[in-house]
Amino acid sequence: MIQLRTQTPIYWGSEFTLTEADTEQIYNHFLEVTKPQSVKQIARVIISSRIREEVNQLKKKLSGRQVYMPQESYEIGAKLVFPAMKFAQGDVTAVRTGNNPQYGEFDVIAVQLNNKTREFATGLADEHPLNRMDADALITAATSDVDELVEKYGHIVTEKVADLLANNPEFIKLSGVWFVNALMPEINIGHLHLAEAILEMYEGGPLSAVEIVPHLDLDPSVDSDVQQFALNYQMSQDERFDEVAPVGQIRWFLKRMEPDGVSETPERLEYTPVSYDRALISPILAQLEYELDDEWSNIPDRPTANNEVTLSLTYPHRWAGTLPFSSRVRPLFPHSNTPRQRVVFIDEKNNEEVVGWIVREKRYILGFDEWYKNLGMPVGGFIHLKPGPEPGVVLLSYDHRRTKKEWVRLATVQENKIKFSLERREIGCGYDDLMNVGTDVVAAIDALWRRAETNNRPVASLLAEIFPELTDEMNPQKTVHAKTLYSGLNMLKRVTPGHMFAELVRHPAFQVVGDNYWMFDSSRWQKNR
Repeated sequence: MIQLRTQTPIYWGSEFTLTEADTEQIYNHFLEVTKPQSVKQIARVIISSRIREEVNQLKKKLSGRQVYMPQESYEIGAKLVFPAMKFAQGDVTAVRTGNNPQYGEFDVIAVQLNNKTREFATGLADEHPLNRMDADALITAATSDVDELVEKYGHIVTEKVADLLANNPEFIKLSGVWFVNALMPEINIGHLHLAEAILEMYEGGPLSAVEIVPHLDLDPSVDSDVQQFALNYQMSQDERFDEVAPVGQIRWFLKRMEPDGVSETPERLEYTPVSYDRALISPILAQLEYELDDEWSNIPDRPTANNEVTLSLTYPHRWAGTLPFSSRVRPLFPHSNTPRQRVVFIDEKNNEEVVGWIVREKRYILGFDEWYKNLGMPVGGFIHLKPGPEPGVVLLSYDHRRTKKEWVRLATVQENKIKFSLERREIGCGYDDLMNVGTDVVAAIDALWRRAETNNRPVASLLAEIFPELTDEMNPQKTVHAKTLYSGLNMLKRVTPGHMFAELVRHPAFQVVGDNYWMFDSSRWQKNR
């Protein structure tokens, strides 16, 4: 099988580099199509250009020459080209009769190749692969392989093209699509002011460039895709506008009209990563950490069965009206390169929409304060999430049940310390009893939290404070489940399960008694504090 260089893995492998000619080819391609292009589209242009270049070279090599085929006969002076020998060219200098009974009658030609004389059989009656390599067949084979080469080597070229475009100021990238600076239509400050006014009319957004452009009175001779690209690019450079759509879409929202808690993180959700000895975490505790799925635990994204997620609401998220953007929750949403993403939840009970805001860097989803209040959602309440009818839409539900009074743990403040007691409260939602801690004095608990933050109180110290409070009245065995400790601790300090578990194991005052239950020995605490 004869292959041109562009048809071989070596050509597209480590030897492949882009040249100035390729840059010019890309630039000319933009001038020709006058539309934004993806890097994959541009890579295809490069592959097609390289093939076309080699075909042109092949045509030059074939021009005025015959392709050597063993079945043909040639006279002295015939000009030949040999595809199987890297398209070497030579002239026939002699012809003689062949002598090999196995092949019957045939001739042998002498050809001058690179200052050397080589001999080749001609007039052979037998079938031979080289007999199928006439000029037209070679050119057809070379030009018909674009799709196959894109499939095999497109990813290599795509990576090279992306690097080239990123390092050339003549090209502009927006949301994975590229364009050339010289063809960008003018989007001035007046257009951006008008875009702001349009978004304000629509309660901040979100709106796409497709929806905004018709109001801007842009040059109608400019292609609509180019108008939208130019507007999107200029809006991305203006701090008034926030891109809030997943990858593959661009939708805009006015930052000043975004809900509180989108640009500024709710203070109870602020978290500073802390190093601790992971070797202290036993497999049993690691499994519990996995189950709790704290958004700040370093757990890789993990889709659940049917992508359905059940989580138990923690105090910081109940306080802030948020959901954790944790390892089980993240796969429910399309990927986004933007810091914030506006999404929609649909309450399965009443089919009403709840608008959510994903804040990726801080790992939370804002927008559930009213939903929690209307349901009387307790800390520890079960919330169910599953994929909705389209990407970016998630179905939302809870364990609905008849409202009745139940015993719940409530925190109060006495002498600047947290106290827990069992009180009866009406609850109409299913919840994890081990996670259930709440309070009727939110401001007082917030004051304790701020004091703990200001004084930078160690986790072990806070555990020693809450542990007796969770055992005295509510548990005659004086044991507390690790989930209850985690839930109670996060009323006073934002702590991950792993960090808390490491402190429990590290300090001798805390003793495990099995099934993730722990006891507190105050005498050991006093001795080892």
